[in-house]
Amino acid sequence: MITNQIHLLRPKSGAGGSPIDGVSCLSWRFGVETNNVIGWTTIPEECEGYIGHYMLGSEYRKDSEVVTNEALLYAKSLNLSNHGKNVWVFDVDETTLSNLPYYAEHVFGVEPYNSTLFNEWVSKGNAPALPESLKLYNEILSLGIKVVFLTGRTENQRAVSETNLKSVGYHTWEKLILKGASFSGKTAEEYKSAQRKELVNAGYRIAGNIGDQWSDLLGTYTGDRTFKLPDPMYYIS
Repeated sequence: MITNQIHLLRPKSGAGGSPIDGVSCLSWRFGVETNNVIGWTTIPEECEGYIGHYMLGSEYRKDSEVVTNEALLYAKSLNLSNHGKNVWVFDVDETTLSNLPYYAEHVFGVEPYNSTLFNEWVSKGNAPALPESLKLYNEILSLGIKVVFLTGRTENQRAVSETNLKSVGYHTWEKLILKGASFSGKTAEEYKSAQRKELVNAGYRIAGNIGDQWSDLLGTYTGDRTFKLPDPMYYIS
């Protein structure tokens, strides 16, 4: 029997049904990841529970795995013939290293960013690896592609960053680029674009580029292909 109904299923929210917890926060996270929701300083207070469950649950890891698996498929498809000058750019925080232990104690981005507290956390050198990124890192090296870490961490954090990276499995790299004083006041996009330009001018080919922020992946000299890891906890321009 054919009816005049457009869809036989009731929607989960809106005029046709009752709202359910998490739908609006899921939509907010979608807007963040697609770079449509920009310029924000904290996550909506009502989304603390949703973001916390997402980050600590299985979905965040599954989403990260989809991204890194796609990156690996792409890397394996490359024709590598650039005299050892092929590099893959990795961001550090929320890409190679995870600051979830810190953010779990600071309500997953509901609190305004506190540089003093965050730098105290960084100085401990206890950030674990994001397992999916560590797997990609090892595969990238096995393909003969060199790794460049490009981070917004500052030069005075070099020693602890090196120690932290090595302690969780990132044992070697071509370069670890940290933010110098000359980039004070510059956006992350400006800083990272300038550093990637220096890599290209030095003869490197940026075969791939992965980060958790759009500012890791936008701008100039972004590389042959970029990959965005999920991060709904904070926004860096």
